This record gives sequence, structure tokens and C-alpha cells, in this order.
Amino acid sequence: MMEWRDQGALLSVQRHGESAAIIEVFTENHGRHAGVVRGGGGRRMSPILQPGAQLDLVWRARLEDHIGAFTVEPIRQRAGHVMDDRLALMGLSATCSLLAALLPEREAQPGLYAASIALLDHLGHDGWLPAYLAWEMRLLEDSGYGLDLTRCAVTGGHEDLAYVSPRTGRAVSRAGAGDWAARLLPLPECLLGQGPADLDDICAGLRLTGHFLAAAQAQTRANRPLPEARARFVDALARAGA
Repeated sequence: MMEWRDQGALLSVQRHGESAAIIEVFTENHGRHAGVVRGGGGRRMSPILQPGAQLDLVWRARLEDHIGAFTVEPIRQRAGHVMDDRLALMGLSATCSLLAALLPEREAQPGLYAASIALLDHLGHDGWLPAYLAWEMRLLEDSGYGLDLTRCAVTGGHEDLAYVSPRTGRAVSRAGAGDWAARLLPLPECLLGQGPADLDDICAGLRLTGHFLAAAQAQTRANRPLPEARARFVDALARAGA
């Protein structure tokens, strides 16, 4: 028998048979991992198995490559804490959906895990929207699609960076963009650490990260689009800022 114990955030739940459920979790030491929870589709477990919940997990399987079964104990819920904040609840759903879509299976990523848990705990508190944007930047970096915003890809200069190449993810200055500016992605100043980020800046930043997250998703999941949960979240933010 194979067995391990870890903590993790619940990413998704899917009914399995009459009373069981298959869950995906993001753990510190075992990465994104799936397993069956017996009784997970019943009334007793449904309040526990909510996306974003922090769980104590024991996984067992006959062989390492089997899906195996989880025994779960709740540590803390998160969805209930943001239930009265529609945007924060949508942010939680977007976070869990992106992790489920982009993380490689069973590969530990302790740095991204710590950043993700910190974000999930911060949702709904002051400054959580800039924290969410910074988390998407971290997710891109850990997915191999990190942006280079340190200097202009054309001139090599550090001043007046205003765009990002949609192909390379490198910053471009206004002078370097020239007649190609319309083909580049706008770079909000908040991603350069220049001043506070208002809602328009956050939305511009999410349009930028969304372009590269879609490229990462296409590589990971055979050209599937980004999760609908993220699209709904970004649309809701855009409407809030209109």
C-alpha cells in the first residue's frame, strides 16, 4: 500500500457514483493530486468539500499510479468567509480553477503553494485585488511563461516601458514600439511597481496576464480555453469599474 499525509486546498469536486466524489487538491509536498472520497457526495461531507477549503489529507492506494482514496478532515473553510463579497467569492473560484487547469499533476511546487494559500487567506481583505494580480504573475512564472518587464526588448532601456510583446512576454518602451504599438499589449504601471493600482489598472493587468495564461493553458490542456470562472471574474471586475 502507498500512503502519505499532507495538507492542501481543495480545488474541485466531482460526483462519483452514488455517494462518492473525486476531489482535486493542491498540497505543499505532493502538488495537484486527485483521489476518491467515499461518502464525498453525501450531505455530511458536502459542507466540508467546498472549493478553497483547507483540508488535512491522508491518501492511500495499492500502487503509486492509481487514483487512490482520500480521508479528509477539515482545517478551515474559506468560501463562507467571502460569501457576502461577490467579487472575492469569484476570485476564490478563479484561483482554484486556474490551479486545477495549469498545475502539473503530482509535482510539488512549495513556493507557488505558499503564495496560493496566502492569496486564498487574503481574499476579501484590503488590497486583495493587487494581491490576486501579483499571484497570476507568479503562476505565469511557475508555468514557464514569466514576463520580462525589466527593460525594453528593442532599445534595451529601462525608461517609459508601456507595452509587452504578445509573442515573447518582454517589455517594450514607447520609443521602441514605434509603429508597432497597436500590435502590442498595454503594460499597466502597477506591474512595474509604479504607484497604487486602481481598478482600471487591475483590469489591464489581468488582460495582460490572461493572454499568457491562455498560452500556458493551450500547452497544458490541448488548446482548451481558460476556465470560465476566471472569465466571469474578469468580466465582473470590468463591469465594477465601468
